[in-house]
This record gives sequence, C-alpha cells and structure tokens, in this order.
Amino acid sequence: MTNSVIYLGADHAGFQLKERIKLMLTHEGFVVHDMGNTAFEQTDDYPDFAKLVGEKVAKGRLARGILVCGSGVGMSMAANKVKGVRAVLAYSEAIARAAVEHNSANVLCLGQSYIDMKAAEGVVRAFLDEKPSIEARHKRRVKKMKSLEVC
Repeated sequence: MTNSVIYLGADHAGFQLKERIKLMLTHEGFVVHDMGNTAFEQTDDYPDFAKLVGEKVAKGRLARGILVCGSGVGMSMAANKVKGVRAVLAYSEAIARAAVEHNSANVLCLGQSYIDMKAAEGVVRAFLDEKPSIEARHKRRVKKMKSLEVC
C-alpha cells in the first residue's frame, strides 16, 4: 500500500510513538499527514485528534488513519463515533490483518503504554499491507455495520 495517504494523530500519551511511526512511514514512501498534535502538550485531549483523523479518512477512498494514545482505547472509542470510520485497537499483527480483511478497518489505534516500537511497526505494516476481503459474507457484514451509523 505504499504511496497511500495515511493520516496520523496522537495526544500527549501517544505522541512519541506517533512521531516514530511517522518517520517509519515517510521513509517507506507513504504520504503522511500529521493531524496533530505536532508538539508534546500535556493538556491535549484525544477526541480532538480522533475527530480530525476520522473525518479525513472517512472522506478519502483509499486513506487510512493511525491514532495513538496511552492505551488506544479512548482513540478507538472516539474515532468510531465518526461516520465512515471503522477503527480497531490492535496489539498484534494478526488482529490488524483480520480487522482490515474481515471488517474493512480503516483506522488503526495503538496504545503507547502497552506496545513497544518493534511490535508497533509490525502491527502498522500488517494493517497497511492488508486489503479488505471481496468475499460476499465480509461485504455483507461491513454493509450491516455501516447501517448502524446514526450520524
């Protein structure tokens, strides 16, 4: 998925990991848009960045997003409030792959406090390398998920 557009976002608790992921992706040829925070700020709030990244991903046909906070839970919950976003909190490559293949996940959430950089790199690569399934059963389930969106 090289040359794809990737939107990144993180609060203070995920800032360091986001910066390292940004360097990795840029080095690998991805078009990276950092939606913030662009500086460490102890008082920032994760829903702000989840909204910014979520809105961009929902508008872009081939765009994907990566969000980082302390646990990944808050980012995941907030991002999934944005219509068109299917965010997954993943700590393993297998979960990241399955979320994209089976559920057409378009935003990956990570928890800086619970994953080391080497593992995070693997999860990010798995998420970005996987493609959504074209099998009827997966398409049907994603369509049903979309029908649950209220906004």
